[in-house]
Amino acid sequence: MPLTPPSNRLRTLRWPAALLGLGLLATGCGHGQAQAPALSPQAQARAYLDGNQPDEAVKLLRELHARTPDDVDVARALTEAHVKAGRADAWAEELRQAIAKTERAVDQYMLGLTLFSRARDAGAPTVAAFERAIALSPTTAEFHYRLGVARLESEQYAAALGPLRKAVELTPERAGWKLPLAKALARTGDTAGAVEALGTVVRGNPTPAEVATARALMNPLADPFQNFPKAAEAKLEEGMRYLHELDAPQHALIAFEEILHDYPDLAVVHALLGLAYQRLDDAGRAVDEFKQAIERAPQDGKNQLYLGELYLTRQRTDAARTAFEKAVALNPLLDLAWFRLGDLRLEARDLDTAKEAFQVAVTLAPDSAAARGKLSLVYQLQGDYAAAQRELKVVADKDPENTEFALRLGLLYTEEAQKARRPEDRQKAVSEAERWLGKVLETQPDNAVASKALQVLKGQ
Repeated sequence: MPLTPPSNRLRTLRWPAALLGLGLLATGCGHGQAQAPALSPQAQARAYLDGNQPDEAVKLLRELHARTPDDVDVARALTEAHVKAGRADAWAEELRQAIAKTERAVDQYMLGLTLFSRARDAGAPTVAAFERAIALSPTTAEFHYRLGVARLESEQYAAALGPLRKAVELTPERAGWKLPLAKALARTGDTAGAVEALGTVVRGNPTPAEVATARALMNPLADPFQNFPKAAEAKLEEGMRYLHELDAPQHALIAFEEILHDYPDLAVVHALLGLAYQRLDDAGRAVDEFKQAIERAPQDGKNQLYLGELYLTRQRTDAARTAFEKAVALNPLLDLAWFRLGDLRLEARDLDTAKEAFQVAVTLAPDSAAARGKLSLVYQLQGDYAAAQRELKVVADKDPENTEFALRLGLLYTEEAQKARRPEDRQKAVSEAERWLGKVLETQPDNAVASKALQVLKGQ
């Protein structure tokens, strides 16, 4: 995991429009459009919105809102439909008229969402509407969340903390809601709190968009080149080129030591020096440099990751496990550290904690065949064949030529067939096992493992 020099690292944090705009005014999950005619009205409305037919969505959602006036999801989708149809001004006026007759929390909420969609009203008017919604319904988490986000976008970071914390307290299962909380904490100087919030997010099955946002938040917090002296940047680039591009660690050592002669407390340079010593197989000096980096930058999880990797190569598994645990606590976006933790816990047959670690690793690196393969193995050992097969199929579908995973699927279905109690379950597993094992033998006709598994199936 090479370090990135100052000239290439992320300098600014942009909050994704999907989180703060009307992209989250969806009902339900919003994963794709409708294909079957038997959709519920709410799902059909979602399909219309996703298909850029907001007028059709408005018709359905108005009927739904009339039947369930306090349904926040319907209210949110109805507002999205009006805004997408270009009728934000008319919708805001209609809501104001309704509020003047009978003030209801959900109407103030919809007014706040509508105002937030217009740049000129995204500050105080939006905040006022959400505050009034909360006053009318103080236990509705969504209202607190939207107030917090509105204040956050108005750069009222300290004021955003209260409602965002309240939203999370009322709905702790919404891990994604901790993303704006993490941003507010980071902007108010509570780095530890921000990192803890991001740790909750990555453990909470976040979407790819939420992972991307979490990375964008974490990168500046974990930037090892912050306040790096400009006078040393050229020498740093030289050393990193020797280390990462030219594979000349002995020359990298010279460059890094020259920097430390003038700036002995630069943690990132001690870490790079440790990587250079590790490349030269000088474990003792590498460990010393990593420890010096940790001492000078105790908040940087990557230094713990480097130390753990070195301990792992020296079969010091207990020390490696401790280092990886510290790494993910300091930087929960380090997918390699999660993977290593999962491996060590799997070796210790601590299946529950291994599963959690591999799940996070897969979440952070969904294209990692190694992480999915290990997660599948944990599911298999726990007897959850469906989950194990699901993980293997993700890799097999993306890489049809991957014989290893096709074989594993065949063996997994073979094991399921042997343990199945009902004849129909056994036959289904046998059929799948034969299909995957057949794929293996098409490309590797001499594969003894696949052949033996087929013989076992025929003997059932």
